[in-house]
Amino acid sequence: MDFSWTPQQEQLRQEAREFAADAVARYGRHNDSWINGYSAEFAHELGERGWIGLTWPTEHGGGGRPAIDRLIIGEELIAAGAPIAAMWFADRQMGPALIGFGTQDQRDAYIPGILAGRTTWCIGMSEPNSGSDLASLTTSAVRDGDDFVINGQKIWTSFGAVADYCYLICRTSSDGPPHQGISEIIVPMDTPGIEVRPIKDMTTNLHFTEVFYTDVRVPAHNLVGVEGNAFRQTMKQLEHERGGIDRLVSNRALFEIARDRADTSHPLIRQELAALETGYRLGRTLVIREVLGQAPAGFSAATKCFCTEHEWRVAQFAARVLGADAMVWDDITRGLVYAPGYTIMGGTSDIMRNILGERVLGLPREPR
Repeated sequence: MDFSWTPQQEQLRQEAREFAADAVARYGRHNDSWINGYSAEFAHELGERGWIGLTWPTEHGGGGRPAIDRLIIGEELIAAGAPIAAMWFADRQMGPALIGFGTQDQRDAYIPGILAGRTTWCIGMSEPNSGSDLASLTTSAVRDGDDFVINGQKIWTSFGAVADYCYLICRTSSDGPPHQGISEIIVPMDTPGIEVRPIKDMTTNLHFTEVFYTDVRVPAHNLVGVEGNAFRQTMKQLEHERGGIDRLVSNRALFEIARDRADTSHPLIRQELAALETGYRLGRTLVIREVLGQAPAGFSAATKCFCTEHEWRVAQFAARVLGADAMVWDDITRGLVYAPGYTIMGGTSDIMRNILGERVLGLPREPR
């Protein structure tokens, strides 16, 4: 395996780095910018640049470029703190889901807006009593003629207050095992019966929301894929979500700030810096394996677990190095306070280890 970058890739990285620096100068630096840095204007710029849907097939309007190109661009944008959140979910998950499982009418209706950076999507997945255990969800969609009627509640729905569409994971049948009867439905967020309540986290971010659905009526043709058989589709989405570069470099900017402030004459500081730099290299290798399709099925759980726990270690290092300065309420402090979320979003580390043990290693489940 050749671990070096090609001249073309190095050039792309430099281009992305300069573009990211310009975006930060104009829009400000955002910690965890793929989820906290919302800018509709910058999403438009990315669309105009062709950096949304970069790797999608050209027949669906995408760029048809190698997956590694998206990784390079994404790493530079996120590491710098450029505000990419308005397009990230749709680029990472919704577009590929529509290409893989949607109808041609759905692709025609939604993909152009995604590619242009003109539409924001949220994902209706977690519920108050159904966090990492997706199969236990209860939000229902009942067929009524040419419509589905949706009732239920979702929580931790990022961008629910500003999204144009929700990619809703819901239950269309209660028959059979819990993993059956789950469907995916596109729900316009201006549909009557939807109530969105923002949730302010302890960093004062407001991307989280609760979303309540009361007799929300959407056309049946908004169903994506096979009714009642979407669990596999959702798991495919989570592979994209858990194994990406966004799970490694969310707080890279904090690391660089702390590294520049650190007393590198101290041998223990040098040792910790070396360990963290090694962690970035290991994490990037894991992500590259995911991006190139070289990782075993389900291994994104291990990638996500390693990378997000590395981000937690980075935050702890930054807090120790910055000392009292870390307690001054500014963007650095908010980034440090946000750190516990890394190992929770997208599935907790405990759940990731269960998935790795059971689905990848084939270990037996502990008897209850």
